[in-house]
Amino acid sequence: MFRKCTSLFLVLLMALSLTGACAETAVTVTDMTGREITLTEPATRIVALTASDCEILYALGAGDLLVGRGEYCDYPEAVLSLPSVQSGAETNIEQIKALEPQVVLMATMAQTTEQVEALENAGIHVVVSDAQNVEGVYEAIRMIGALTGKTEEASALTASMQQAFSAVSESSKDTGKTVYFEVSPLQWGLWVAGKGTFMDELAGMCGLTNAFADVEGWAPISEEQVLARDPDYIVTTTMYFGEGPTPVEEIMTRPGWENLKAITSGQVFNADSNEITRPGPRLMDAVQALYEFIQEHEAALEPAA
Repeated sequence: MFRKCTSLFLVLLMALSLTGACAETAVTVTDMTGREITLTEPATRIVALTASDCEILYALGAGDLLVGRGEYCDYPEAVLSLPSVQSGAETNIEQIKALEPQVVLMATMAQTTEQVEALENAGIHVVVSDAQNVEGVYEAIRMIGALTGKTEEASALTASMQQAFSAVSESSKDTGKTVYFEVSPLQWGLWVAGKGTFMDELAGMCGLTNAFADVEGWAPISEEQVLARDPDYIVTTTMYFGEGPTPVEEIMTRPGWENLKAITSGQVFNADSNEITRPGPRLMDAVQALYEFIQEHEAALEPAA
């Protein structure tokens, strides 16, 4: 009887020890839709469907945890060696399941509720990111850091971004001028970055006012609206593939746009599309490039001493 009790006691001790160990390694995150996700340990197999999340993972030193990527994830170059899966409206659940991830990182606008449910029914945790502004980028970094056991790295990365943004803000002066962010070109229908977006914040860091600060988020606009607001600067995010007019040339030669202040002064900037449109660490590079462009043009306008 004593031996049986001793054996039972040892089994209970082992069970309690294992439970304690699991509690110590368990990870709970709240994603950017407010959903709480708990893993027994930091994730070791991840599929990231959005380019910004891929970039965050690599910036945290967690790129080796990726086992798959969305087809538009292309930075850093190392990510291209991973299997790609369809994302967005064309998300392929079977492709993702075949990679046997513990976690899928996806964006709110890219996938459907049915797709999320299908993944979770297959035993895959779905974590949603939704960074619209700079604070949202910090939140996404902290969330992914917690998910991968890289909390210290996440803190260091956000601190680095804050320092870079502060450096630009402190070096800039209020120009009293406006900027129009064209995030979709005329041929596809004009869209603008308005209030509450990270581009709006980048403008402020560089001493500019968003010409569409009264528009909420990312929104469609008309040519007439742009012409009426007559911005001092235009920033286009259109990618150039080496054929036809460049994005800047296309804007500079648009019929009816020739009298805009940005056109007559040549203050049209083709930003690196991936740097400035992805809510991730490379926004530091985007704001620096915009700052340098503005400083160059503002200096040229100053009267000679």
